[in-house]
Order: sequence, then structure tokens, then C-alpha cells
Amino acid sequence: MVVSLKEFDSATEIVKAVDHEITETKNALNSYLRQLEDIRALAEKSRRIREIVSKFAGKKATVESGEVSISGISLILDAKSIHELAAIEEVVRSQQEKLIALQKVREGLKWVDQIGETEGVKFMVLEKNGVPEKILFRFVSEF
Repeated sequence: MVVSLKEFDSATEIVKAVDHEITETKNALNSYLRQLEDIRALAEKSRRIREIVSKFAGKKATVESGEVSISGISLILDAKSIHELAAIEEVVRSQQEKLIALQKVREGLKWVDQIGETEGVKFMVLEKNGVPEKILFRFVSEF
């Protein structure tokens, strides 16, 4: 989890940043969805071929996981399309969750239009994984 603190000069800058993050997340999600469709078709072809070969061979085809863990990182040796499919599905779920969270934040920022002049106010935004979770209003003096 990445936690960051960003400073903005106005509340409208926050809205623009959230809108930009929504656009970027949608673009990434669309790219992953295209990859998902491609790999899903490949995984399905692979599964059908294994079934046909198994049927004619009279044996059940086994797919060894080939997975090892080193220092908490899983390594899949000789990865198959099914492994790639699972990885992309996980990324798609994550991007969808982020997009939903960003859209909720954006909906919650409707008050920004009513805030008016913000001279002398700095906005500190606490973000987790690119999603704003807290907005701190910091009043600064001109001394």
C-alpha cells in the first residue's frame, strides 16, 4: 500500500486531480480488459487441446503448478496461459475497485463549488494507493 500526502492550493485542484486519476484508471482498466479477453481466449484453446489430448491418450493431463516461493514472492516456472489469466483478472479487480473508490470520492467533492475564495488556505490530501482519504485544511498567514 502506497500512502502519500499531496498539497493543493485550491479545492478545485483536488477535483481536477481526482478527475485525472479517474481517467488514468479507466484507461489502464480498458487496456487490461483487452489483455484479459486475449488471454482468456488463449487459455480456453489451451484447455480444449489438453482435454482432447487427454481423451485420446486415455490419461488425465496434469498441470503442475511449478510455483515456488522465495522471500514471500511467488515464482511460476513455465507459466501457462491460465496463470497469466489469473494474474490479469487480479489486476482488473484491483483497477475496478480503485475506480469505484475514486468515483465515490469525486461524488463526495460536490461541495467544492460552494467553497468560494480559498486564499490563505492550503489543502493537504492524504492518499492511499492514489485514492484521497483525508483532506486537511491548513490556514496559512501571509507574514
